[in-house]
Amino acid sequence: MTINIKKIYLLTPLLLGMGACSKFLDINVTPNNPTAITPNVSLPAVEAAAAFANANELNRFASVVVQHLYGAGGGPAATDIYVTTGEDLNNQWQGELYNGVLIDAQKMIELGDANNGNAKAYSGIGKILKAYGFAVATDCWGDVPYSQALKGEANTQPGIDKQEDIYKGNQAQNIQSLFDLVREGLADLDAPSPVKPGTDDIIYGGDLNKWKLAGNSMLLKFANTISRKEPELARTVINEVLTRNVYIKSNADDMNFRFGTAINSQDPRYTYTILSLFRDDLAMSSRFQGVMQGLSDPRLPVFFTRPGGNFLGFDNGLRATLPSSTTWSRYNAYVIGAGGEGPVRMLTNFQRAFILAESALILGTPGVPQTLYAEGIRASMTLAGIPVAQIDAYVTANALTGTTQERLAQIMTQKYIAFVGNGLEVWNDVRRTNLPRLQLSQNAAGIDGTPQVRLQYTATERTRNPKFPNPGPQTNARVWWDID
Repeated sequence: MTINIKKIYLLTPLLLGMGACSKFLDINVTPNNPTAITPNVSLPAVEAAAAFANANELNRFASVVVQHLYGAGGGPAATDIYVTTGEDLNNQWQGELYNGVLIDAQKMIELGDANNGNAKAYSGIGKILKAYGFAVATDCWGDVPYSQALKGEANTQPGIDKQEDIYKGNQAQNIQSLFDLVREGLADLDAPSPVKPGTDDIIYGGDLNKWKLAGNSMLLKFANTISRKEPELARTVINEVLTRNVYIKSNADDMNFRFGTAINSQDPRYTYTILSLFRDDLAMSSRFQGVMQGLSDPRLPVFFTRPGGNFLGFDNGLRATLPSSTTWSRYNAYVIGAGGEGPVRMLTNFQRAFILAESALILGTPGVPQTLYAEGIRASMTLAGIPVAQIDAYVTANALTGTTQERLAQIMTQKYIAFVGNGLEVWNDVRRTNLPRLQLSQNAAGIDGTPQVRLQYTATERTRNPKFPNPGPQTNARVWWDID
C-alpha cells in the first residue's frame, strides 16, 4: 500500500476512535479474515466507512471540480485547474472503498447469512451499503473490479467489469446489477431475522422500515444516474419504485450519518477545514456565491460562514495573493456540524424530489415537475432552518418556466445548491446533464484544459494487477453513463 501522509492522516483518527486502525495501517494483515466479529459490531463500522468515503478526499475533489469550493493550496489548488493524477486518490480507492466500506459490507453480509440466516436484517443493510460503495467507485473510475472483487486471497487480482454491466448486469458473465443487489437487500429486510440491529445502527437506530425507504430511494438514485444513457431502464426502475410507494418522502427519513464531536471521531470535512494543518487549502467558490446571491437565496449564510462580516469566496483557478484566511468563507455548521458531527447526507428527501421532478419532465414518469421541484426546494430549505414565509416566497419567485431545457436547468441548479457538502452527487449531475453550466476555471491546465470527468486508476493497481489497462483512461474520458 502506498501511504500518502497528507491524505491518510484524516482517515487515521476516525479509525483510532473506532478501534479499527490496524485494518488500514497494517498492510501485512488481510482485512478479510477477522478473528471474531458479530454483525452488531460490524454495522457501525460499515456505516462510518461509507460516510467517510463520501465526505473525505473524494468530496474535496468533487466539490472543487463543481465549483462549490475554491482550491487555495495543496491538492485542492491542483484540482481547481484540472490537474489530477491517479495517485492523488489512491488512499480513497484502496483504503476507503475496497479495503473499507466494500470489504466490511461483504463481511457483514456473510455474518448475517451465517447460522441459518438468523441475522438477515444485517445482510439486507449490508447489501444496500455495498451497492452504495460500488456506485461511488464506478461513478468515479468507470470500469472497476466488481463481480470478482472482495474474494480475499481467493482472487487477489480481480478483473474489472464494464460500468454498463455493473449497472445493468450481465447474465452471460454472471454479473449482478446494482439494481438487483439493492433488490436482494430489500428482500433480506423482509425475511425473518431473529437478530436485528438496534442502537448499533447509527443511521436509523434499527428501524428496518427506514432502511427499506433508503433502499428504494437508492434505486431512484441509480436510475437517475443512468437515465441519459438508458432512459427506458431508468423509467422502468422509477415506475417500479413509485408503484411500490416505499421511498424517502420526509426529511426525517434521510440516510444521514452523524460523527462524534470528540477529537478523533469527527466528520472529515470538519477535521480538514477547521482543525488540520491544511485548513487553508479550501474556501467558498465566488462562483457558487454568485449563483446563490443571484437568486437571493437565504441558505447562503447557513451553508457558508462570513467571518469578516461579508462573504468572501474566490474565483476558481485564481492564482493571486489572497487576504487573510481568517476572513474566508468556509463550510458552516449546516455542513460540518457545530462540533464536527456533520451529518454526511448520503440519500435525502430533497434529492428524491429533484430526481422525480427531472424524471417527470424528461422521462414522463408520474408526477408534476413543478410540484416535485417545489418539494425539493422546501425539503432543502426546511433542513437549513429557513422560515416558512421565506420558503414560500422563494418557491413562488423561482417557479419553473420556459422550455423543457430551461426548466431542467432550474431543477438541476436547485439540486446543485441543495447538495452543498456532498460533492460526489453534484459531480455526477454536472457530468451527466452539463447543468448548471460551469465556466472553465482560470489558468485551466490538466488534460486538454478541461474539467475532470473521471478519475484515473492508481499506479499501484496498474502495476500489481495485470488485468488493469495501462495507462488506462485519462481524466478527460467520459464514463459510460456520461453522454452529455
